[in-house]
Amino acid sequence: MAAFLTSAGWGDAHQHPLPGDASTRRYIRLEKGGDRAMLMDAPAASEAPVCPPEASPSERAALGYNAVARLAGSNLVAFAGLADALCERGFSAPRVLASDIAAGFLLLEDLGDDLFARLLPGDLHEGTLYAKAVDVLAAIYRSSLPPQVEREGESWPLLAYDDTALMAEADLFLDWFLTRHAGVELDETARADWHAIWGRAFERLQHCAPGLVLRDFHAENLIYLPDRKGEAEIGLLDFQDALIGHPAYDLVSLIEDARRNVERKLAVPLKARFVEQAGITDAAGFDAAYAVLGAQRNAKILGIFVRLAVRDGKQRYLELLPRVARHFVADLQHPALMPLHMWVKSNAPQVFAEAHK
Repeated sequence: MAAFLTSAGWGDAHQHPLPGDASTRRYIRLEKGGDRAMLMDAPAASEAPVCPPEASPSERAALGYNAVARLAGSNLVAFAGLADALCERGFSAPRVLASDIAAGFLLLEDLGDDLFARLLPGDLHEGTLYAKAVDVLAAIYRSSLPPQVEREGESWPLLAYDDTALMAEADLFLDWFLTRHAGVELDETARADWHAIWGRAFERLQHCAPGLVLRDFHAENLIYLPDRKGEAEIGLLDFQDALIGHPAYDLVSLIEDARRNVERKLAVPLKARFVEQAGITDAAGFDAAYAVLGAQRNAKILGIFVRLAVRDGKQRYLELLPRVARHFVADLQHPALMPLHMWVKSNAPQVFAEAHK
């Protein structure tokens, strides 16, 4: 790390490590002579292998969860290449100032501390900020991207957010929330029904042109940059796991935030704003897809938060379960998810109890 920083001209900078998050990466803020930058340290062997572009579902399963769910893991080409592509299109991803992909280091533009999560509630109007974020999402959806991004002569493919990945994420609800948190062991029939119901639900995602899905678009990954204009006014973080999929996914991430309560009355106008800005012609179909992806994402997060607590010792994530459960239960009210609603009532009533905490 010292050699990398010296070669980049930041060897004598003051270092301020940032608190850790749910990933294996760490971040260090650098300060030197009034300038600031951010060091990303992502050890190359810290996570399971990633997904080869042509791998079958069984081959992905053999490689592990990162390959099944198409996560980038510690591959810095994904982050750096996507950052370059987003910046080239006028979005405010952190500019990559220097990189050593093999060693696992990126030196990034420091976009500051004005995260949505820190600014709200406060002097800024929540609806105004969230409307700006929706406009950025719509602009990203309208953007064309190459089939792969590159950095230091290496490439990273922008793969499809396919049913295999979506199902693997939904299964985290069974394996961690139900089994490890609620103490429920499902029989094979219940599991088979769960998969069949989701398979039919995912069919509703086929009726909209796919676009870039950042997969973690929420208040703790969005930075307000008032000195910039248009789409550049919103800084973007944590997008290395991006895939090509249905545009409702990131909108769900924004509105059904796992970490903060978004004003309920904003949901309808924000969805309508996105539909208009993105040029979606089937508003009802989009709304059904939004409910499907909302349920899928919240089921996944319920599982992930339990996994973080049980496996990784990060107990604070259990405090967030009731909010996520409320989002999940609300998504189940959509007519498109009636079969899933009935399955949950029969097999996982504990999630309703969690939602009422």
